[in-house]
Amino acid sequence: MTSLFQNRLNVALLGVALLGLVAGLVLWLMGQPDFAMVAWTAGVVPVLAALCVEIVRSLGQGEVGLDIVAALSMSAALLFGETLAAAVVALMYSGGTFLESFAQGRARREMSDLLSRVPRTATRHRNGALDEVPLDDIAPGDLLLIRQGDVAPVDGTVQSARAMLDQSALTGESMPARLEHGQDVMSGSTNAGDAFDLRVTRRAADSTYAGIVRLVEEAQKSKAPMARLADQYSLLFLIVTVALATAAWWFTGDPIRAVAVLVVATPCPLILAVPVALVAGLSRAAHFGVLIKGAKPLEALARIRTLILDKTGTLTDGRPQIVSIDRHGDMSEDDILYFAAALDQASKHPIAQAIVAAARARGLALPIPEKVVEAPGEGVAGTVDGRRVVVGGAGFVASQSGVAEPEGAVVEAGSVVVSLAVDSKLMGHLVMADALRAGTADLLAGLRGLGIARILLATGDRRAVAEAVTEGLRLDAVRADLTPDQKVMLVLAEHKNGPVMMVGDGVNDAPALAAADIGVAMGARGAAASAEAADVVLLVDHLDRLLPGIEVAQRSRRIALESVAAGIGLSVLGMIAAAFGYLTPVQGALLQEMIDVAVILNALRALRIVPGPIGQVAGSPADATASRRPRPASTAA
Repeated sequence: MTSLFQNRLNVALLGVALLGLVAGLVLWLMGQPDFAMVAWTAGVVPVLAALCVEIVRSLGQGEVGLDIVAALSMSAALLFGETLAAAVVALMYSGGTFLESFAQGRARREMSDLLSRVPRTATRHRNGALDEVPLDDIAPGDLLLIRQGDVAPVDGTVQSARAMLDQSALTGESMPARLEHGQDVMSGSTNAGDAFDLRVTRRAADSTYAGIVRLVEEAQKSKAPMARLADQYSLLFLIVTVALATAAWWFTGDPIRAVAVLVVATPCPLILAVPVALVAGLSRAAHFGVLIKGAKPLEALARIRTLILDKTGTLTDGRPQIVSIDRHGDMSEDDILYFAAALDQASKHPIAQAIVAAARARGLALPIPEKVVEAPGEGVAGTVDGRRVVVGGAGFVASQSGVAEPEGAVVEAGSVVVSLAVDSKLMGHLVMADALRAGTADLLAGLRGLGIARILLATGDRRAVAEAVTEGLRLDAVRADLTPDQKVMLVLAEHKNGPVMMVGDGVNDAPALAAADIGVAMGARGAAASAEAADVVLLVDHLDRLLPGIEVAQRSRRIALESVAAGIGLSVLGMIAAAFGYLTPVQGALLQEMIDVAVILNALRALRIVPGPIGQVAGSPADATASRRPRPASTAA
């Protein structure tokens, strides 16, 4: 039964039950009690039939749910002529299932298209011309043209002199990789440089990106769905209800007392309180920029004990930034940044764009460069304010300006040094790194305060880079050089320590996100694959949103449990009263309705949850500048 059909069925059953109850009341007020009973019965039978089908399905799967109590109460009420009580119970039950289906409707949708990043066609060389062909028509040995900004649709090798590829979505490495002729290209990589030719080595279905898609699908299938919270108490409640109803009938000889007990016992507090509280929690979490894809993920989020973090784009900003400027001439730091950024305006390289952004952030007015010549992936030369400027890698700057780099330069792991020469003189270095998000240490402390016992880093980067970035953080473990399937294995291994949450933003994180109890994706800049595979999406690229998200989930779950306890307690008292003859079936149904209203009002308190302050933790706009303390890479002075 599809989710869409189930939702429509729930709406239809609610409509039938409501229509039957209202029509019967109108007929009864008009002095037509016989027709009123027919109307009430007509409103109950479809709900009871659907309920019986659901019970049979659940029993076939080895599940004993609270639906049995509702079916018993409606059946007994109809059998002994208490049709109004049956109609009230039918309305309560159908309303509860509608609310529950509404919660599930917010749940994670099926992955629509993980390959949305990859073009449906490719540009292929054939007989001296270029043709656009579907991916399925590409065969090993074909020669493709990968233009600037294109995503490599299949695995292959570089046939041009060189290629600059952004592989961050696959490897987690934020710095573009320079590949020489004959080196391998992974599908899913983005061309960050000039157009190049790619010799196909694998069909699209066998390529790296397609393999990641399959990993996501398999991981999602292997994750068992969480049992409905209400059903955890179902068997005990069912036994108590049947025993009390049977005892009331046995000792009094009055079957109506048994009917009254069953009506009062209809487990609407359990059926209603949980979805209402959790849906309210979903809405409240969204207010803080945390999109939780359904009630089940929210409930699971409240029980997380282990957190696994990706590095690039998650623990770090995922974009190269200037962490220090070293002077080697008579220029100031602003002058060095001015000339480098002015010339880099002519380049689309990510590092060049980061330098330009840094200059503009300082309020520097950049002139238009002239006579620009760019060597993709190496550097740019040109004229700025009438002066000859060269910016780029040390080798490129040396070859273009004739200056030699100082000996003994040491660069910290994970950093890139950009050299600047002006009028054939080395003026300085701009040290670039993928900086740790501001306030990350405070964020981790806050997460531990919410009950997360283990926090690990999982990255595809080199160990030296991972350890340099996380130095000083209270992490329980650092796992580096991981492939997507190794990240999945890490998630599965950590299940022994309790429910696991994985946070990531790239395509390489998608399988691990799907395998975790809760997968969290950085939604603003993260890959579509990770957002689809995740249970939770942070709508802004601020890790601090994890704190209110988890707190809202925990408090919503606690409110749901409180509502359940109060509702069941009142129901038990009502059952006892009905057993002693103090409540008729109709009175019992109305009492249960009052209990339901009280339970719903209590559950709606989740809409007013106010999490603790989040202004001084990772990524908050308020401290994005003040608390950023990147560790500069060292170079020769």
